[in-house]
Amino acid sequence: MGLDDKMENTGEKLGGKAKEATGKATDDEGLEAEGKMDQTKADLKQAGEKVKDAFKKD
Repeated sequence: MGLDDKMENTGEKLGGKAKEATGKATDDEGLEAEGKMDQTKADLKQAGEKVKDAFKKD
């Protein structure tokens, strides 16, 4: 996994957590759901990068 990709995924996950927290604080279910979705996308991207790295080692 490239450092740039890892930083981007981490940033997206942190942004998602912030959206989720803001949504909870303001009782905005849409924003909360969007934050959770952003976190899930970041996790999936990171998992995909790990799979690519596993195949590069061979």
